[in-house]
Amino acid sequence: MASPKFDPQVIKTLIGKSLLVTSDWTTPEVEALLTVAQRFQQLDREGKLQPLCPNELAYAMFFDNSTRTKSAWAGAATRLGMMPVIVDGSSTQVAHGETPSETGAMLGMNSHAMGIRHDKVLNEGNAFMREVKRGIDEYLAATDDKRQVPIVNLQCDVDHPTQTLADLLWLRDNFKDGLAGKKIAVSWAYSPSYAKPLSVPQGLIMLLTRYGANITLAHPKGYKLMDRCLDDAQRHSKESGGSFTVTDNMDEAFKGAVAVYPKSWGPHELMLKRVGEKDDAKLKALEKQMLEQNAQFKDWICDERRMGLTQDGNALYLHCLPADIGAEVSPGVMKKHVVNVAREANKKLYVIMAMLAVAKVQDLAKKLGL
Repeated sequence: MASPKFDPQVIKTLIGKSLLVTSDWTTPEVEALLTVAQRFQQLDREGKLQPLCPNELAYAMFFDNSTRTKSAWAGAATRLGMMPVIVDGSSTQVAHGETPSETGAMLGMNSHAMGIRHDKVLNEGNAFMREVKRGIDEYLAATDDKRQVPIVNLQCDVDHPTQTLADLLWLRDNFKDGLAGKKIAVSWAYSPSYAKPLSVPQGLIMLLTRYGANITLAHPKGYKLMDRCLDDAQRHSKESGGSFTVTDNMDEAFKGAVAVYPKSWGPHELMLKRVGEKDDAKLKALEKQMLEQNAQFKDWICDERRMGLTQDGNALYLHCLPADIGAEVSPGVMKKHVVNVAREANKKLYVIMAMLAVAKVQDLAKKLGL
């Protein structure tokens, strides 16, 4: 399946629209967003970017640590002429009973856009974002305020759209003829550091299956992904003419793949036990239990042997970073691909720019020459 043709008229329908899960958007809408992101990248490299949202505030609320995403948010907002403001989620009043919709109203009255990262607890993060959005919209309506204050999902429990859309752009840079019919492995990999969220692999299988790729998801028993994401992946693969398969064999996933994405995430059942748990001692005990379960699968590593199983032994290695070198990936494989993963990461800045611009800027296609 070829990528859908870009329709500049679609951009007009995205004013005021937030992207909280890629499955919320149609494929033509995703395509319009990606086209805008590519145009921003081109203009940036040519030194021709114009401030499309001058003197506006772009809040971003983080309930989890971040380096790349905070940097990408700040860089994207600044390039659009906005002023980025980073809010530590632990400094909000949510812990003291303030509802997400109240948080949305409080921050929304001062901001022109908002990013949120809330990824640690299953069944909480995406729901929180939707409630914040409701609070913002209700405040704006009640005060007859015409501002557009979109929310950008900077990672939640379900999806990490700024990352996976950046990954898709990087894949397209490397496979000019599209992804249709190409095997891509999305695999669990061992990590000793902490129980990572499920959102990156979930976002990948939901997004890449739209484009006719043959996606193989690999993980040990006990590391299944959320049912809603698996269902979306199956549906998208049927609609696009691709395929989606799940295996508990990492070698099987790598065999014949043109691209591999080995990434750790936490065991599903133990991740669910975090839901509603507030006791620090119990949370630390859960984390310890998760890492002990991870340690049963130390052989799940992307190393030279496994890369040798891929198509021509030369698959594209992708990762959202930071990778656990020596656990998720061997030092040799990372050394070979270190520039590639940096270029992959750089795409996130332009994706965030596009998410903000399509939601806020009238006549965007004309202004960008699309």
